[in-house]
Amino acid sequence: MAKNVSDEHGFKGVETISSSSSCQSSSSPRSSPYVHEVGVPLKQNLLKEIAAAVKETLFADDPLRHFKDQPSSKKFILGLQAIFPILEWGKHYNLSKFKGDLIAGLTIASLCIPQELDFNSMTDSSFVPPLVYAFMGSSRDIAIGPVAVVSLLLGSLLQDEIDSSANPVGYRHLAFTATFFAGLTQFILGFFRLGFLIDFLSHAAIVGFMGGTAVTIALQQLKAIAPLISVIISTVTVYATRADKHGVEIVKNIRKGINPPSVKEIFFSGQYAGKGFKIGVVSGMIALTEAVAIGRTFASMKDYQLDGNKEMIALGTMNIVGSMTSCYVATGSFSRSAVNYMSGCETAVSNIVMACVVLLTLALITPLFEYTPNAILASIIISAVVGLVDIEAVTLIWKIDKFDFIACMGAFFGVVFSSVEVGLVIAVSISFAKILIQVTRPRTAILGKVPRTATVYRNIQQYPDATKVSGILIVRVDSAIYFSNSNYVKERILRWLADEEEHVKENSQPRFQYLIIEMGPVTDIDTSGIHALEELFRALQKRDIKLVLANPGPVVVDKLHASKFQELIGEGRIFLTVADAVRICYSKMELEP
Repeated sequence: MAKNVSDEHGFKGVETISSSSSCQSSSSPRSSPYVHEVGVPLKQNLLKEIAAAVKETLFADDPLRHFKDQPSSKKFILGLQAIFPILEWGKHYNLSKFKGDLIAGLTIASLCIPQELDFNSMTDSSFVPPLVYAFMGSSRDIAIGPVAVVSLLLGSLLQDEIDSSANPVGYRHLAFTATFFAGLTQFILGFFRLGFLIDFLSHAAIVGFMGGTAVTIALQQLKAIAPLISVIISTVTVYATRADKHGVEIVKNIRKGINPPSVKEIFFSGQYAGKGFKIGVVSGMIALTEAVAIGRTFASMKDYQLDGNKEMIALGTMNIVGSMTSCYVATGSFSRSAVNYMSGCETAVSNIVMACVVLLTLALITPLFEYTPNAILASIIISAVVGLVDIEAVTLIWKIDKFDFIACMGAFFGVVFSSVEVGLVIAVSISFAKILIQVTRPRTAILGKVPRTATVYRNIQQYPDATKVSGILIVRVDSAIYFSNSNYVKERILRWLADEEEHVKENSQPRFQYLIIEMGPVTDIDTSGIHALEELFRALQKRDIKLVLANPGPVVVDKLHASKFQELIGEGRIFLTVADAVRICYSKMELEP
């Protein structure tokens, strides 16, 4: 084996393989190394193939595996536990866990109550939804209730349809309608196991969206300008000094007691039903994205699994019930969930404790908050949203992926300088643009043999010492080949070939006789992809270069055989590994000076 040293262009050595030591001619079968044949998967029944694809897409976690070979009574119990997880973990609940949940529940209730006062009337959104979620949710740490991001989005969208000051009753009805459809959207996504749709809103986009919303909320609250104790002190001071008579704005009329049912206030028909549906879908998706992201975060910190589809059903159910009990859209709160986690919560019982405290507040002591200054509430809100601006996360995004950083900043500035809706559109659009770029412009690479290895071929940019094989160009395609990228893949491979041909000609090296495509990363191929390979084969024929494929997966092999592509390029042109392909091709190759 011989290598040429690197030249002034940075060209790494071309490796020549001695036919006497590394391979034998095909005319010497007794001494030739064994070459594995590429297996062709057995043809499956079409219906079974479709069923397998649907199962893998929608039921990858095999949710019914616990029901197999169980008696009917056991299946009934398992069914109830699947709908109400509290029936499963509740069997192991004890006093020690309750102590942690009690402290955590009281703590998040102390945050929840003063924040709710900003709406000039205590709602049931921090009472009913947490109770429903505690029975149906699978997260141990998430704290349920109204959150700034969803509240701002919902309020903005509602205000565009009905002026709250001119028509407060209609505004209230539309809010409950939107909440109902938000819950219905979440429930349907979970029931039909379509939760993967929310993954189109990337983490980077969420970071930017949250940060922009936090700035917007804080700026809005400055025109009024810790948590529970400041409310108590300021309320007592205003009441004692009657500062409300001297220009200090206070909350004033807070209705005591639990709000009545609101089923009759939901628009199920008429012009506002459609508007409520549109607002509900948007706010429901945002609320769902935030809640699932929070749940996954804390589940990973405590090393337990979170069932995303169950979460969606739980969140949807609680918002449907909430819309009928005078609640607007509720979801998981980042700040309260963090406090819940840090306070030592053990289970979702902390949400039950919080709900009971809020219930007592609604029923008994809400009038005591009438003298709370609005400036104090504004300061509480500002302090709550400051944590949404995650500088550390933004810095990490910049270091890892510049395109993600663009998505993050696009969402941030869209919210700050325009509106929540514009920020959301920008975030989703950039996320889709990233997907389209990655799909339509997949990565390709030239491979070389890693020194001091016999069969390892890797990207020469990642391994600069890797050597190219004389007369053979090895290219890897790092993506499935579909109609959206097939033409690009073909043209990119030909461009690689043209560049390399020019380079070997300048260095007086042997011409290329074989082009090997490493197909390992190509997980799938469609008819356009196969057509592109056929066009590539014909283009190579004109240059007297033979096309060879290496390491194709079962799906690709099946489709290549179905299209008779292996007959087109010739028998013995598809290999199990790149090393096999190089060895056989080199043994058949006539080296030129």
